[in-house]
Amino acid sequence: MIEVRNLTKYFGDLKAVDDISFSVQRGEVLGFLGPNAAGKTTTMRILTGFMPASEGTASVAGYDVFENGIEVKRRVGYLPENPPLYRDMTVTEYLRFAAQVKGVAHRALAAETERVIERVSIGDVRHKFIDKLSKGYKQRVGLAQALLNNPPVLVFDEPTVGLDPKQIIEVRELIRSLGEDHTVILSTHILPEVSMTCSRVVIINAGRLVAVDTPANLTARLKGSETIVVEVAGAPEEIRGKIMKMEDVLSLSLHTDAGVMHCRIESKVNTDIRGRLAALIVNGGWELRELRREALSLEDVFLKLTTREEELD
Repeated sequence: MIEVRNLTKYFGDLKAVDDISFSVQRGEVLGFLGPNAAGKTTTMRILTGFMPASEGTASVAGYDVFENGIEVKRRVGYLPENPPLYRDMTVTEYLRFAAQVKGVAHRALAAETERVIERVSIGDVRHKFIDKLSKGYKQRVGLAQALLNNPPVLVFDEPTVGLDPKQIIEVRELIRSLGEDHTVILSTHILPEVSMTCSRVVIINAGRLVAVDTPANLTARLKGSETIVVEVAGAPEEIRGKIMKMEDVLSLSLHTDAGVMHCRIESKVNTDIRGRLAALIVNGGWELRELRREALSLEDVFLKLTTREEELD
């Protein structure tokens, strides 16, 4: 549905986007992740036809962004970081106007406006002037305009900025549901946003592509080992000795507190020693109080990848 090849963008001598390539499949929710000033917004503006690239190619729904920009815009719903709202209009007036601009037939204007109002839960402010709305409601009106005319591709740039916690949860649920019928790119620097809504992630830093994969695969690639956290009541040195003799165990660090051993065990990647470890502890007559696998978070993945890129500069 979306193909990006060797995309590059200069602003004077500054290379804001540096030779990036990736693709997005139909029905996929892709997280576009990076720190502030990484090149996310610039890439989104290029893909939606708001800005030309300096080099490279990009296509959306089979149409070249640079040669068939109008056709691309007809197939993309775009929510920029700062939604383009007409503040002197009511919500309903604005959405009807935006629907007309997007080519919705006159006879379908009322029904289409009602559909998006209901989809983003802004019915209680439909008759209010946009200028009088809170930032959170303005953001949801922007989401509604992106959904008008049911485009196959949706591009959201920081869609939960300014929302309260309840609204953030609602928008994340909405984005997940939209992935059932649309191709979605979610650009954000909020890491939980990606892990909660996206099936795959593109990470960029300083304009360069750092990684493209699922969050789970990125975690597996970067960990190098599996981490198990254990809490046991018993003789620390005896327990340590038996655990270190287990197959697949690489290292163990521990501290004791009032006769309770708290330890972190590193084992080989793609091995799960929890069953054997629990049996060893219980059969040894010790009290097992906690045993869990410690996952590498998306925050850890992001920091490892972006730090490594910066060190290479």
